[in-house]
Amino acid sequence: MKLAKIKAALASSAAAAAMLTASQAAALDELTVAYFLEWPMPFQYGKAEGIYEKELGVKINWVSFDAGTAMSAAMASGDVQISVSQGVPPFVVATSAGQDLQTLDVAVSYSENDNCVVAETLEIDKTSASELAGKKVGVPIGTAAHYGFLSQMKHFNVDVNSMEIVDMAPADGAAAFAQGNLDMVCGWGGALRRMKEHGNVLLTGAEKEELGILVFDVTSAPSDFVAEQPELVAKFLQVTADMNAMWNAGDKKDVMLPVIAKDAGMDVAEAEATIATFTFPSVEEQLSDKWLGGAAQIFMGGVANVFVSAGSIESALDTYEGAVDTGPLDSASGN
Repeated sequence: MKLAKIKAALASSAAAAAMLTASQAAALDELTVAYFLEWPMPFQYGKAEGIYEKELGVKINWVSFDAGTAMSAAMASGDVQISVSQGVPPFVVATSAGQDLQTLDVAVSYSENDNCVVAETLEIDKTSASELAGKKVGVPIGTAAHYGFLSQMKHFNVDVNSMEIVDMAPADGAAAFAQGNLDMVCGWGGALRRMKEHGNVLLTGAEKEELGILVFDVTSAPSDFVAEQPELVAKFLQVTADMNAMWNAGDKKDVMLPVIAKDAGMDVAEAEATIATFTFPSVEEQLSDKWLGGAAQIFMGGVANVFVSAGSIESALDTYEGAVDTGPLDSASGN
């Protein structure tokens, strides 16, 4: 369960992490932003309609990824400046390893849309979870799904060291699960829906939240980039907030949903089913103690400690307060 792949990627790109110098930033005319396919969010309406480029005044290259760990590596190499909806666990893994990233906002909360599924042929549920010992599991290592998996196994007193754990992106895990090659698989979004066609979850989103297993993503960026482009970052967050507010208002959903679905690579029904399980906090909520005002930093420390206990990372930071920068979001709010 060691994160050798992640650590190697971070180590190999350490020299390039400072690629974006102040002089380069001053002349910035292009921005590369990472996001996920099959993960429909309001920001994609602004992406597809060119609103971000209009408001920021720069060309934006949108690049899709299949895991938050890959986003971390891309930001370390300088290939990506902003990552939208990076899971907290991969963000914590990267910052714990020394990568200088900042959480800029709470992109989405989604306890129902990130989970693990047990093969239906095993007939294992939460009353018989101990039978998972020794089973083969497909998990995207270092992600929110990985954190949820570890937390659930801890809750059920299942020794993860007894299990055969394979690092697999959700789409790959869903395919292997459908073929009967895995006993359990973890993931999110469209891949999770496909997983559920062949099995069952142990705990619902509400049950996970009762145990303190939160699931939310953040918008993240390298600290140097945030320091060099504060106005650009604030404008980016403002557009995101505007798209969220438009969606949350409810009266523009019929206009936004088809655009969001197409951009996410989904049909409208699938996108609607997925986004219905998402919550998009307002800027005021994000800046409150419940989120970036303190609770998120404490939660990051808890995630790090779970990974340390599982042997997935070597050590946690003393505090994750320095890994959250609310300055740009505060500027975007007009304060």
